[in-house]
Amino acid sequence: MIEPVSQNNIVEVLPLIRAYQEFYNVADISDSKNEQFFSQFGESNSTGCQFIYRDNGVIVGFATVYFSYASSITSKVAVLNDLYTTENSRGKGVGRKLIDHCREFAASKNAARLQWVTAPENTVAQGLYDSMNTSKSNWHFYTYATK
Repeated sequence: MIEPVSQNNIVEVLPLIRAYQEFYNVADISDSKNEQFFSQFGESNSTGCQFIYRDNGVIVGFATVYFSYASSITSKVAVLNDLYTTENSRGKGVGRKLIDHCREFAASKNAARLQWVTAPENTVAQGLYDSMNTSKSNWHFYTYATK
């Protein structure tokens, strides 16, 4: 079952957010900062929403969608910024269901597309993405720290 993250369930998803950040070697993980940050999103928020996937009442995955714009297509786009499933739930369709849900959510908010990036070494995730009706870009992703 997929549901949006809200004040009612934010505390439940924090351990998965921490595991996701550990996977990507985030240096300074803070549950309180995560709670504050992710609490700002919701289904009616124009900036984005986070969704969780429950299996028998237990959260086994989450996805976060943010909205931005693409000048090249002069449209609103949805960015799947986070996708994480517990190790035991991988290969069981949880990630695919979360992506499909995010795509439907993006369409309902008039986004032209759902897009995301992943680490080159994250071959498990790439296997899922490559099995879907997606297109892979050859663009390079750059970051420039502001602080």
